[in-house]
Amino acid sequence: MSVLPNVVLAEKILRVQPNVRHLYLLIKAKDASYAESRLKKEILGSDLFKLLQSRLGDEFETFTNQKMSVVVGDISKELLGMDPSTYADLASKLEIIVNSAGTTTFDER
Repeated sequence: MSVLPNVVLAEKILRVQPNVRHLYLLIKAKDASYAESRLKKEILGSDLFKLLQSRLGDEFETFTNQKMSVVVGDISKELLGMDPSTYADLASKLEIIVNSAGTTTFDER
């Protein structure tokens, strides 16, 4: 499995700047529980997070739960696929947005 650039960036931020306030990861999923499952399995469970996990030991899960949240959305939709209240809430909290989304539909207009 290849590692996405946003996953690499999230790991680097958490490892090098552990005092970062919070990271929100926009994940395309059918619902919040599926997005949370993807976070745990595909991101936090990846080999990339092994170094941070070994440094934090038993505190890894608590640390990542405090520092990371998933947001269900779709970058191709209005308001990033979020309901207006979620979108407004995030817009009031975010200081930096990193977009690594792309499309694999090559005949789009």
